[in-house]
Amino acid sequence: MADAPRHNLPAEPNRFVGRERDLDDLAGLFDETRLVTLCGVGGIGKTRLARRLAARLVSDFADGVWLVELARITRPELVVQALADVLGVREEIGHPLSETLLARLERARMLLVLDNCEHLVERCAELAAELIARCPDLRLLLTSREPLRVPGELIWRVPPLDLPVPGNPEAESVRLFEDRASVLPPGSAVDIARLCTALDGLPLAIELAAARTRMLTPAQIADRIGDRFRLLTSGDRTAPARQRTLLAAVDWSHDLLEPKERVLLRRLSVFAGPFDLELAEEICADGRLIEAEEVLDLLGSLVDKSLVLSARGRFRLLETIRQYAGRRLREEGEQEGFRDRHLRVFCDLQVRLYDTGLVAADTPWPERLACYTRGRALLDDQRAALGWAVESRNAPLGIRLCLIGSSVLEVHGDMGESVEWYERLLALDLSPVPPRDVALARAHLAFGLENRDELGRARDLVLDSVAELRGEPYAFEVGIAYLVAANALLRTGKVEEAVHYIEELHAKADEHGDIFNVALAMLALSSVAMKRGRLREAQRQAETALAVAQRHGHRWAIARISQHLGGIAEQRGDLQSAQEHFAAAIPMLEELDNRVELAACLARLGRVAALLHDLPLARERLRASMALSLETSHRLGISRCLAALSAVAEAGGDLEGAVLTASAATALRETMGQYSSKTVRVDELLATARAKVGEGHTNLLWTRGRQLSPEEAAEFALGQGRTISPAAERVERIPRSVLTSREQEIAGLLTRGLSNRAIAEELVISPATVARHIANIMEKLGFTARAQIAVWAAEHEHKSA
Repeated sequence: MADAPRHNLPAEPNRFVGRERDLDDLAGLFDETRLVTLCGVGGIGKTRLARRLAARLVSDFADGVWLVELARITRPELVVQALADVLGVREEIGHPLSETLLARLERARMLLVLDNCEHLVERCAELAAELIARCPDLRLLLTSREPLRVPGELIWRVPPLDLPVPGNPEAESVRLFEDRASVLPPGSAVDIARLCTALDGLPLAIELAAARTRMLTPAQIADRIGDRFRLLTSGDRTAPARQRTLLAAVDWSHDLLEPKERVLLRRLSVFAGPFDLELAEEICADGRLIEAEEVLDLLGSLVDKSLVLSARGRFRLLETIRQYAGRRLREEGEQEGFRDRHLRVFCDLQVRLYDTGLVAADTPWPERLACYTRGRALLDDQRAALGWAVESRNAPLGIRLCLIGSSVLEVHGDMGESVEWYERLLALDLSPVPPRDVALARAHLAFGLENRDELGRARDLVLDSVAELRGEPYAFEVGIAYLVAANALLRTGKVEEAVHYIEELHAKADEHGDIFNVALAMLALSSVAMKRGRLREAQRQAETALAVAQRHGHRWAIARISQHLGGIAEQRGDLQSAQEHFAAAIPMLEELDNRVELAACLARLGRVAALLHDLPLARERLRASMALSLETSHRLGISRCLAALSAVAEAGGDLEGAVLTASAATALRETMGQYSSKTVRVDELLATARAKVGEGHTNLLWTRGRQLSPEEAAEFALGQGRTISPAAERVERIPRSVLTSREQEIAGLLTRGLSNRAIAEELVISPATVARHIANIMEKLGFTARAQIAVWAAEHEHKSA
């Protein structure tokens, strides 16, 4: 099987022309330079050059080359989310996404390409500084109209393409025009040279000019270009100098359009992402300036003129063109009307996808999956529509779109983004919003908060919401609110109160034929039975839930119930059934690309395989689970997988691997704030290790395990390597006698991973005194890190044992 590509760079749409010297020079920078920013005027080719350079460097980075397109991001707080989306990093409960992202990248040898940073320059500068400080093997390549101005940044001013001069008739700019032109009459060389010179060698302007050669000769194009440049330069002196030439080129291209083409182009600027013909017709045709049946030909004409890109029935605007068209939309007084229309159309579309893909009881699965897939593809435009709803203070439509559209995030396992939207929308004037929608929005906000582990706030919010919804007619979304309430109560220990909500939901959903929520209500009752230790009752209810979910047909619900049945079977000791239930969920989660739940399911399969004494299968499942958790930087999943790998290593007689992996899992949980992380199994493991290899060697293994990365610990337990990283290697053997008795005591406590405050409490001294002792130890031993002291102390303890 071929290796998976280590990049997400798109295929080049046409031949790359010129820039050979720039590429050679830039490629040699990254050995010593960690941050390179390609700066220049819009349309000068920064993005194309960055992608070409990145493709050349793929083989130099073990963890890949990853492109993050920021042009569609409109708010600084979404920059981290955009980077996380590309890398597959998901927000963890109780931890900021930025923290999870930095944890993922700390050890990565990777090139990140951040494209179009200029409108987010301050946030990009902050993020770049954080990444450079925390991630020593990371390299950054950025494109922006202005530098970030952060330490260590190398600013590369992207020059225009070479211009034709005597002795250089085949200049880069001429080669680009000739490559892109449709028709060139004989004897055009002089006019092409004149045109390229007039365009200052700017690639976008040259490509726009070349697109018109089907109608105009190079001489005619060159004549028009000259007039437009002079008009812009003398007319609008408030525009930045770097924009004047590009605006002239785009203005000129725009003026060559037919009147209806201009209308369509400016209206297409409301789309933030790819769109299809039907959406263009529905949003851009008003029956006055453009009829719906005219859109197809007009759109085709814009594609021919390189103002709209087309691929597989989908269309999009280059960002420079979209911004220009948006400016025209504002000038014509159409922005409010067509952004309102965009909001309404996308709200209606998401409602249709939601009703067909999730709510309807009789939709075949392929149709449900198609609705879900399309909903995910529309997320950029959904964000743009929600942003306009906030900006225009349209709380009714904004809340309605968020209620419907966030279901895609929920099924995919991403709830963090929806929390922010709900909070912004609920801060608007809610007087025109139906009370039912306000209550539902607060319930969905609670769902996101509960996923973030803000349990108290989530419970109070959703209980108030459900109290209001009791007076409203029942609907699918109301059922979801009941489920959120029940789950929040269960997680805060209020089991009896949760049962009341679940039973009420079951009765209402059953009465209204809402079989999706009937299934989930039965699943919740099964969870209650498990908490009470009634496994037979739990299994009976879960089997009923599965049957109902299968009638409905949504595989997300089926997968969740299958995993729950696997957990019940495992608790009952029926390991074969547990294995079958977990395995049944795998293809469904893969189809939905829900990698967080997929990683958890694979880990459960690995655990069951270990209990069945099939250690090779257990390692295979856990290896896959670990890979997914590492991809998404889901640290809870990583720690669970490490704990399972420790158990598998112990079962296979690899005591050293078991201790190292258990230690790495414990250390990772502590970084997440879970300090009471030593379990009964870990205590038993350490007792066994001390009995077999001695106290000193066990302490050494534990100390070394705490210094391993999750990847290294997993590889060790999986038998893929027995080499400890340099950070955890044995230190030079220095006699214990060089330290005072108090210093030896503190060094010994460091092997347990204690903080200065914890050591101070144990020895009844101040943290400042502990810090001074540690500084003295480092000075005497020539060390620079606490980890070196811990390894040294563990080795000497082992040697003296």
